[in-house]
This record gives sequence, C-alpha cells and structure tokens, in this order.
Amino acid sequence: MGQVFAAFGIDWRLLLINAVNFAFLMLALWYFLYGPLMRILEERRQRVAQGVRDAEAAAQRLNEIEETRADLLHKAGNEADEIIARAREVGGEKEKQIVAQGEQVAASILKDAHAEAAELKHQAIEESKKEVAKLIVLGLEKGVAGK
Repeated sequence: MGQVFAAFGIDWRLLLINAVNFAFLMLALWYFLYGPLMRILEERRQRVAQGVRDAEAAAQRLNEIEETRADLLHKAGNEADEIIARAREVGGEKEKQIVAQGEQVAASILKDAHAEAAELKHQAIEESKKEVAKLIVLGLEKGVAGK
C-alpha cells in the first residue's frame, strides 16, 4: 500500500493528519453548529405546531360562539314574538272592555235622552192640555157672554 501512495505522490502521514483534522472539524461543527441549529429548528417546529393547534382551538371556539349566538338570537326572536302576541291579545281584551264600556255609556246616555225626551213630551202634552183647556174656557166664556 505504501507503494501505491508513493506512486500517486500521497504522503500517508499528511493524509492521516488531514483525516484527524477533518474528524476534529466535523466533531466541532456537530457540537457547536449542527446540535444548536437542530434544537432551534425543533423549538421553532414546536412553536409552529402549537400555533396551529391554538388556531384550530380558536376556530373551534369561534364556531361554538357563533352557534351559541345564533341560538340566543333565535330564542330572543321567539320570545319577542311571544311578547308581541301576548301584547296583541291583551290589547284586544282591553279594546273589547273599552268598547263594552263605551256601549254601556252610550246606552245609558241614550236611555237618559229617551227619558228626558219622554218627560219633555209629557210636559208638552200637559202644557198643551192646559192651553186647550184655557182656550175652551175662553171660548165658552165668549160664547156664553156673546149670547
């Protein structure tokens, strides 16, 4: 083997020293550069993975909140419809009560007006009777005095 090295002009001592230097350089680079770089890359990978998990959790939470909001809006709409229906029902009942009261008042006023009209008619008839009686008496007096 020494003859092969001599034929190509290779000094085996330099080759050995270069191999040792190369190994030392590889160990130094592995220890000081590759290891820390791999740790940094792993930490970054974990942060990115955590960020993705957090984003997925936030998206899921947002969906839950949207569903809850939609349910609350639906319930509020139904509740508002019920309140409006009850208000219309109560309003209808109040309207009926007010109309009934108005009809009672109108009937009472009409009854009073009929009674007053009957009284006025009765008074007018009575006055007419008195007037007729006076006229008859006057006519008889004139008729008796003129004979």
